[in-house]
Amino acid sequence: MNTLDSEIYAILIAFVLGVILCPIFIPILHKMKFGQNVRDDGPESHLKKQGTPTMGGITFLIAFVVASLFFLKGSTDSLAVVLVTLGYGLIGFLDDYIKVVKKRSLGLRAVQKILLQLIVTGAFCAYLFYSGKGTEIYLPFFGGKTLDLMWLYIPFLFVAVLGTVNGVNLTDGLDGLAGGVTLIVAAFFMVAAWAAGSAVSSVCGAIIGGLLAFLLFNSYPAKVFMGDTGSLALGGFVASVALVLKMPLFIIIVGFLYLWESVTVILQVGYFKMTKKKYGEGRRLFKMAPFHHHLEQCGWRETKVVMLFYVVTAVLCLIGFLGCEGMFA
Repeated sequence: MNTLDSEIYAILIAFVLGVILCPIFIPILHKMKFGQNVRDDGPESHLKKQGTPTMGGITFLIAFVVASLFFLKGSTDSLAVVLVTLGYGLIGFLDDYIKVVKKRSLGLRAVQKILLQLIVTGAFCAYLFYSGKGTEIYLPFFGGKTLDLMWLYIPFLFVAVLGTVNGVNLTDGLDGLAGGVTLIVAAFFMVAAWAAGSAVSSVCGAIIGGLLAFLLFNSYPAKVFMGDTGSLALGGFVASVALVLKMPLFIIIVGFLYLWESVTVILQVGYFKMTKKKYGEGRRLFKMAPFHHHLEQCGWRETKVVMLFYVVTAVLCLIGFLGCEGMFA
């Protein structure tokens, strides 16, 4: 029986590196005045976060990459996951740099951001095809049966990657929220990859270790934020691992909160525009979107919202394991 030795070592190496790197990088970010700009229309309690160093995602990305290098063992799948994660991390870094250093509040223009995301996703799509992965994906709760998407696979892949990346990005709004939720999701995929005999289980361990270390500094009250550097990278990681394992549909289950956060934003914008057209003034479906801010505006403490998201994600991952029955027998 295969053991989880390499996965555990990957977690430990990334964790130690992260614990070393965070105390080094946080003062540097402070000195360079890479501080977070807080929205004026956001929850009042967030105003005290103004100036907290951002772009801290660099720390767990470095820890993740270095730890992963010990366990690639010629695995092109693992290398692809690392490169997609880094690619999206670079897009996030450029966005953060423009917002924080260049003082342009919107960061990369929408067209620029979408174009860069399409390039990274397109390169990953090409890898999956040229490596002979096929166009089948596992169906949850169907005993290991697959669905061959054939020509629909390419548009499906782009939707899955871009949707996941931007869903994680929207989830990154409270101290420790995106990092903790993604850590739990990564643990699910690590176990699934291990059961499937895939080498990507070790890179899953590496991201878990990096996030464990980062959360020591990012949990409430946060000493550093991951920024788009971290959140886009995490989205790229989750999407690429799921696709390599042919398990993108499982993101809907274990990463449901990413989807829900995105849906609440879409509903909020759509409802506002619809009511403005109908009544002459826009109305809001939620007190604030994404949903974690709605809960805050309803009087929930930030730490309670974060814990709710952790618990829900953990339960969803357990349900996800039930959906894996018969897949790796």
